[in-house]
Amino acid sequence: MEKWSSCGFEFDTSPERFGELRSSNDILEDGQALRHRMKQDGYLLLRQILDRDIVIEARHELVEQLDSIGDIDPHYPLIDAILNLESSNKSMSATGFAKKLGAGRAIRRLVHQGEMIKFYRRFFGRGVRPLDFVWVRTTRVGSSAACHYDWVYMGRGSKLLHTSWTPIGDVPKIEGSLAILEGSHQFDELISTYGSIDVDDERTNKEYKGQYTSNPVEVQKKFGGKWLTTDFKAGDLLLFTMHTMHCSLDNKSPNNRIRLSVDTRYQPADEPIDERWIGKHPIGHGEQAKRNSG
Repeated sequence: MEKWSSCGFEFDTSPERFGELRSSNDILEDGQALRHRMKQDGYLLLRQILDRDIVIEARHELVEQLDSIGDIDPHYPLIDAILNLESSNKSMSATGFAKKLGAGRAIRRLVHQGEMIKFYRRFFGRGVRPLDFVWVRTTRVGSSAACHYDWVYMGRGSKLLHTSWTPIGDVPKIEGSLAILEGSHQFDELISTYGSIDVDDERTNKEYKGQYTSNPVEVQKKFGGKWLTTDFKAGDLLLFTMHTMHCSLDNKSPNNRIRLSVDTRYQPADEPIDERWIGKHPIGHGEQAKRNSG
């Protein structure tokens, strides 16, 4: 049996603890059915919903930008996104150089126009407002995202805010695909504690600083659930609620490929919105975003 890990911690891959995400393409045209399944599962996996050509155009844009700072190995085709081992650049956060990547024309076309917005109109049954900030992930071999709820980072607006996780190219499990903890959107105890903090509010974040745990088995043992993932293809889309626990598998690419993906958020246009992530220059988690007891 294949062994998978996140942040260096191995998953329990027994059939009752680890499995495959299920596709919701069977109800793709039915907004009410999509909303019901989201309420039931906490996520929707949609196969080949996005225009593959636009996804590949966005990939070209990202790798060209990464190549401009020396992160791409020149001995391989640019589109393969093979890390240059001689690069002195550190792994980037979404608010570093990746902030520039998220402003790219092709990326914006993919996530703020076309099929993505068309889907969310159907899903919400009304007008859609995306958060303006685009989180670009350039995940190197040996890296992964720890277990967390998105609410703790962007919970000042609509309770109907949802995350889209979009692979920019094929992302098989071995290269760090995303994993969802089934049923975690109904872990009331966890949602009322860790899941209610604001990372920029010192009144609520004393115990937690964003992630819940680096160990995917720890949260599973305490609250239950089954970790679900899959091999993603360019054009696939995974969306989930602000209180769906997720992490990513460790990127173990045998070719040293950088995993490219973007996280974007969407809500009904008539709902309150988190001020940290909107506008031409979103303030994000900077000093302006902080709240304190004073």
